[in-house]
Amino acid sequence: MCGIFATNYRLCEKTVRASLIAMKHRGPDDSGVLISNEVTLGHVRLAVLDLSIAGHQPMSANGLGVHIVFNGEIYNHVDIRNTLGDRYSYLGTSDTETLLYAYIEYGKEFVTRLNGIFGFAIYDTRSNELIVARDPFGVKPLYYYEKEGTFIIASEIKAIIQVPGVDLALRTEAFADYLHYLWSPGEGTPFRYVHKLLPGHLLSIKCPRPGSGTISKFFEIPFEGDYIDASESELADELDDRLCRAVGRQLLSDVPVGFFLSGGLDSSLMVAIARNHFGYCGNCYTIRSIDPISKDGFADDIGFAKKVATDLGVSLHEVDGDFTIENEFETMIWHLDEPQADPAAINVLQIAREARKNGDVVLLSGAGGDDVFSGYRRHQALRFHRLLKFGGILGASSFRAVLSVFDSRLPLIRRIRKMLKGAGMSERRRLLTYFAWTDMELVESLFSSTYRERLANHDPFRILNESLECIPAEESTLNQMLFLEMKHFLADHNLNYTDKMSMALGIESRVPFLDKELVDFSCRLPPKMKLNGCTTKYLLRKVAERYLPNCVVYRSKTGFGAPVRSWVKLGRVDNMIVEYLSRKRLRCDDIFDVDAIERLVRDTRAGKLDGSYAIWSLLAIQVWLERFSRAVAS
Repeated sequence: MCGIFATNYRLCEKTVRASLIAMKHRGPDDSGVLISNEVTLGHVRLAVLDLSIAGHQPMSANGLGVHIVFNGEIYNHVDIRNTLGDRYSYLGTSDTETLLYAYIEYGKEFVTRLNGIFGFAIYDTRSNELIVARDPFGVKPLYYYEKEGTFIIASEIKAIIQVPGVDLALRTEAFADYLHYLWSPGEGTPFRYVHKLLPGHLLSIKCPRPGSGTISKFFEIPFEGDYIDASESELADELDDRLCRAVGRQLLSDVPVGFFLSGGLDSSLMVAIARNHFGYCGNCYTIRSIDPISKDGFADDIGFAKKVATDLGVSLHEVDGDFTIENEFETMIWHLDEPQADPAAINVLQIAREARKNGDVVLLSGAGGDDVFSGYRRHQALRFHRLLKFGGILGASSFRAVLSVFDSRLPLIRRIRKMLKGAGMSERRRLLTYFAWTDMELVESLFSSTYRERLANHDPFRILNESLECIPAEESTLNQMLFLEMKHFLADHNLNYTDKMSMALGIESRVPFLDKELVDFSCRLPPKMKLNGCTTKYLLRKVAERYLPNCVVYRSKTGFGAPVRSWVKLGRVDNMIVEYLSRKRLRCDDIFDVDAIERLVRDTRAGKLDGSYAIWSLLAIQVWLERFSRAVAS
């Protein structure tokens, strides 16, 4: 894992170095720069495969006029080398060198042959073209700045804003999305001219500046409504085999490999497969919480993590979940690049810090299991859609009136209210509402009158709705939701914080559940093999029975998060509210309505509404403005 930087024009070395220093945490082992009249390439390296100087980047194909900067891992790179045969002379064993010659051999089409996680920029002097691509599921982040033919590409936004002269105008709609979802779907970031390159997309830029860019899609999550016709036992055997191959591929490393082990089904199964099939017995990491998280809809996993570690005979490191929220919050937002309001990111940061102390450089994660095989409560809630349809708006309104007497912060009350929001909506619209955390009506009320006018035509569900048009043949509502989980919730949220928080400490996170071949198989599974009655991950649990005790396999779903609602209620974030949501701070940008925010805080503390995550989101936005917008402007 590394950090990459590229432009379609010549930059002075001092500026390139400043951008590389801004993301030095991504590559503490080495750095390099290539400057020509047409492009600039920069790289910071975390050495994982081929630790020698032969892995140095930018890397050039000897005498062939092609150069690359690469971030990620290609799990099938040995197979690709074998296919290329002896047509090329390799200096080392890195997957970067494999990529370089695969491009020379196959052209841009080579990206379809890759099974891995990546963000790269290739400069081809033969066509005078800069070619940029991001992996199919967006495991690795990749941003680009574009204005008037100027392109700047980087693994992190903080590297882009080091370049003098970039236009950092803000995009109001993004702040509304961060409040609505806790993340921003699709290409958008808080900066109008900085975009996320979408997963499975390739950007071709003619050089030098002013250049033109063309974006093309090379991969789509293959939900086609065509399911495998086989028995449950046959499907379980196939799933078992694919899981083992995915884990085996991702254990590839020349440095120590560890595991996230929360004690949940997904991470426990990853460790069990690695232990039983590949003899893995390295370090595992879990968070030991000190907060009353069960009252916030979470549960402490530590007991399950200990049991799994004991049964499998692996070393478990319990990472203390006690931390100063103010200090970690600012660190979190700086590394996230975006004002994402999910405290789970802090847990990842804590674990990465401990892993680095122990010398582990790679960590395998269970991320993606819920999104690929159906593990969230909102998937179970789909089964009640028919009741909403027949109950109608009147019945739902009556039920909401009854619920209004209960404290809105209670987990069960929150979940029922969220489900009832869909009454009277079309099935498609109802599906989309499950991804929202804060009602758009409340979100809009928090903005100043000027900014509220700019949101008048903003539909926060537009991008998700348009995404579903990519899978017209998939009629299963569950699979449509899983498509959105992978397309947006993972790529725009979960994977971003997993990568950024790990790489903040120079740790590479890998996600076997997002192995390309495994996801392809999952998309062709009959929906009942994912959600059977109210049993989530039905087939995955059947496979897990072969490796883990039933108390782990069939335990209730818990979140990998932190008790934000309890923190707000008990006053643990009061100092942050006083500092970042003060009238003076809020009036600096005139983005938000000061009175509306003060009312939000009062009503949340009184239990009149469930506004804790809206408050957390506002804090994230204000800290982001302080570090990314105001700091650069000054």
